[in-house]
Amino acid sequence: MQASTPVPLSRRERQIMDIVYRRGRVTTAEVLEELDDPPTYNAVRSALRLLEEKGHLKHEEEARRYVYLATTPRTRARSHALQHLVKTFFGGSAEQVVNALLAETELSPAELERMARRIEEAKRAEEEQ
Repeated sequence: MQASTPVPLSRRERQIMDIVYRRGRVTTAEVLEELDDPPTYNAVRSALRLLEEKGHLKHEEEARRYVYLATTPRTRARSHALQHLVKTFFGGSAEQVVNALLAETELSPAELERMARRIEEAKRAEEEQ
């Protein structure tokens, strides 16, 4: 049951989804071992089942255990999360996001050069329209 609009996730659900995206496929035990301040095994199993009901996960049976996988490709999930972040914390302004990154992050000269190149590419693409 995939929702067309992403359902907001709790902090614990986001932590679990981070683990799923990092590992690709997970069992309840694998999630439990990676969580900071882990809850009980049954609580993790319930959270995985809830994430499946919300449409974020699906499962396959392997050797009498459930293995969970994300239903949304990582790139699409990242895009939704980024849109939410920009809208929520930066009033929808990409400029404010970039300003915050420049002010709050130590970027290497190579990273700054790549960002400058990407900005120039975006300018050219806009001019061509």
